[in-house]
Formats: sequence, structure tokens, C-alpha cells
Amino acid sequence: MTLSEILLPEFDEEVRKTRRTLERVPADRPDFAPHSKSMPLSRLAPHVAQLPEFGLIVLTTPQLDFSSGSFQRLAFDSPSQLVKALDETAPKVRKALAATSEESWKETWKLIFQGKVFFEGSRFMAYREMFLNHLVHHRAQLGVYLRLNDLPVPALYGPSADEPGV
Repeated sequence: MTLSEILLPEFDEEVRKTRRTLERVPADRPDFAPHSKSMPLSRLAPHVAQLPEFGLIVLTTPQLDFSSGSFQRLAFDSPSQLVKALDETAPKVRKALAATSEESWKETWKLIFQGKVFFEGSRFMAYREMFLNHLVHHRAQLGVYLRLNDLPVPALYGPSADEPGV
């Protein structure tokens, strides 16, 4: 079994969980942030929806230089718009993941901004740290935002207080 074959079920599951979370984002509270240092909901939710685009870049390019302006931030409109963005990109990431060769996982990948290297490591570590772990981290933040707005938090890795039977 290849590394890509091992990672595909995890990717599918994380996309499913992300979709369930994005479906619950309140469109009527775009300015909500739990703390002055926290991203407002109108920035965090689109970031989560758009992270698979970043995963696709990790899997298909040798680097990303944010200074180039090639990565455009998704605007916030509605939960359905966020889910649509996720649903449009996830299959492309899945296809790229399935096609990633064993040798390609070992290749160096870089994240650069204004000449400074923020990440340099194997494509595998970039995929895990810069994309997948990043997605899980920000999705968890969204769960806190949901809770603080008294909205149901989906059961993701077992039951939640709102879905105890899952």
C-alpha cells in the first residue's frame, strides 16, 4: 500500500467533518470573534473552506510564495457558499493526493513570504503540517465559535454535547 493510499481515507474523513462544521456557520454573525486577537468569523470560516486549495498547491507545486498574490482569500457570504467552495476543491485535492508518487512525498516543499522561508521540508510534512493539521486546528476553532454562539457543535471524533448519540 502506498502512502497516498494510506492518506486517502483520512482526507475523505476530514473533508466530511469540515463540511459538517461549515454547514453550521452562522451567516448573521460575520463580525463575531471570541477575543480581540481572534479572527472574526467572516475570516475564519472562509479560511477553513479554502484550506483544501492550499493542500492542492502543496501536492502539485514545489513551493508557494504568498508575495506573488496567486492565493486569493475567499470572501464570506453564507454557509452554502463555504460548503460549495470546499466541495469544488476537495475532489481536486483527492485526485492529486491519489496521484502523488512515493518519491514526490520526499521532495522539498517551501512556503515563502516576502523573501522569508516560513516552511521548508518534505512534501509529506507540508501536507500534514501546513494543510491537514492546519485544517483540523481551524475547524476546531470554528467549533468553539459555534459553541459560544449557542449553535450545535457536530460530533467529529465521537459524541458532542449536541450529538451525544453519535
